[in-house]
Amino acid sequence: MIRVLLVDDQPLLRSGFRALLDLEDDIVVVAEASDGEQGLALVREHLPDIVLIDIRMPVLDGIEATRRIAADPALAGVHVVILTNYGLDEYVYDALRAGAAGFLVKDIVPEDFLHAVRVAARGDALLAPSITRKLIDRYVTRPPGTGTGAGLEELTNREREAVALVAQGLSNEQIADHMVISPLTAKTHVNRAMTKLRCRDRAQLVVLAYESGLVAPHTS
Repeated sequence: MIRVLLVDDQPLLRSGFRALLDLEDDIVVVAEASDGEQGLALVREHLPDIVLIDIRMPVLDGIEATRRIAADPALAGVHVVILTNYGLDEYVYDALRAGAAGFLVKDIVPEDFLHAVRVAARGDALLAPSITRKLIDRYVTRPPGTGTGAGLEELTNREREAVALVAQGLSNEQIADHMVISPLTAKTHVNRAMTKLRCRDRAQLVVLAYESGLVAPHTS
């Protein structure tokens, strides 16, 4: 059962999302909150698998709430998905940097919304390659290829290659095909890279790969 917490200051939107989720046999909404501070308290109380959280809210916004969740070792199993009305903007990128596993635009069709919740629950990033490139092109200011910071020097060559492929939006199966290895070995490379780089999930690997210059926006 996928346990979901809804955090949004608009009651109508919360009720709409809840109605969709409550129809699914494998998903349960454990709680709702109307601001980030209340949401953070409920995350600690319920330890949900997924937190669907609005970016812009009173008291505590979604970015800061995400940052606090990501910084708490007790919440390592919680995946944060940002909800936004605004599409691709600096707030979305800041949320990914803060620790979000991905983002959804609120006018998403129901089938895609439910699929996204399940994808996030598996620990996969909600980052389509085309959308990622647009975000990176717009908000990563460091020139590509300017260094190996952010702990990349700790990675083996194969781990670095796997991280670069994750940043291009490839799944473990696609990475395995590209590197001519088994999917299990591909997953091992990715997981070891996340551990070494202290990334919560694949979304953080994507951000780090671009910001460190390992992958250049115009070549991804």
